[in-house]
Amino acid sequence: MNRDLLWKLLRRLDLVSVVAVLLLMAIGIAFVYSAGYRGEDQPVAGFHRRQIVWCAIGAMVFVVAAVADYRRIGAQSAGLYAAGLAALVLVLFFGIRVYGARRWLDLLGQRVQPSEFAKLATILALARFLSLPHVDPRAPSTLAVSALITGPPFFLIAAEPDLGSALALIPITAALLIVAGVPWRTLGLLALAATLVLPIGWFALGDYQRDRLLVFFDPAHDPLGAGWNSIQSGIAVGSGGLWGKGFLRGTQNVLGFLPRTVAPTDFIFSVIAEEKGFVGSAAMLGLYAMVIAGGLRAAARARDKFGQLWATGLTTLLFFHVFTNIAMTIGLMPVTGLPLPFISYGGSFMMTAALAAGEIQSVFIRRYSR
Repeated sequence: MNRDLLWKLLRRLDLVSVVAVLLLMAIGIAFVYSAGYRGEDQPVAGFHRRQIVWCAIGAMVFVVAAVADYRRIGAQSAGLYAAGLAALVLVLFFGIRVYGARRWLDLLGQRVQPSEFAKLATILALARFLSLPHVDPRAPSTLAVSALITGPPFFLIAAEPDLGSALALIPITAALLIVAGVPWRTLGLLALAATLVLPIGWFALGDYQRDRLLVFFDPAHDPLGAGWNSIQSGIAVGSGGLWGKGFLRGTQNVLGFLPRTVAPTDFIFSVIAEEKGFVGSAAMLGLYAMVIAGGLRAAARARDKFGQLWATGLTTLLFFHVFTNIAMTIGLMPVTGLPLPFISYGGSFMMTAALAAGEIQSVFIRRYSR
């Protein structure tokens, strides 16, 4: 790609979204550092150093994805989907077991989470299928094929077990079907059927997953076990008040009530809310609103139906992670273990979020000028 074309593409970026993503990464580095802080006389956990590296790589992934034509990756949807399924099968047999779950593969000394790649591949395959000219959104076969695309990765991810990541595929699929033109009546009937069979899922849950649900409805069910993180998170968020206690002054974190195993990852919002209060939390949510609005803007102005569906699916993925993560930290949803995009500690989802945001920009760059 020549320099003039590259500059022309970069000038068409949605700068508001780009700045928001970069600021969220910076916030993530700062509060991953804070999550590893235990006082002036204690060593700081080195999570933030790795987070800086992952943010730097994520920024490069973002730029490359934005500049590359999204239609080229769409043409490879079948192969990428097959690769995603293969990785999910591999992790079940050869994955690293942590706390009873097999979710990671060792790749050249680095742990990678195939479910993150598989979610993107599933969105890609579904968007590609629904954008085909001969596909009739009103035909029952369209729903059947969509279910066949979403079903295998859903069950493979749930088998790891990682129910939170698996459940992310449901609202994403629903959003794509709505944008593709599937009648609301049909989707309503599907939702009703799913609600009726939902109680059966209780028997398919593992013991720890049942405990999380019981704790959600009754935090006192196991306050020193399954309910500990949720209770301490609620205390941290509530004690932050309007302005917060100050950076590195969050007592729930510094004193270790929020364990280091979860403070930098699933419960990073609790650290932010305690130290920066309602004002800081609202500012962070404002940045996410800019990113989500940018995704919707890209979908609305997409050059083709595939771009519209691709941007919609990726935006729904980011929104679902933000909504679910924050809802679980303040007690509005059961603990699911979904990270906060661009902020939570971890390399696999940082790459996923950066790639998703970059692909959204790729759609926006190539939009119709209207």
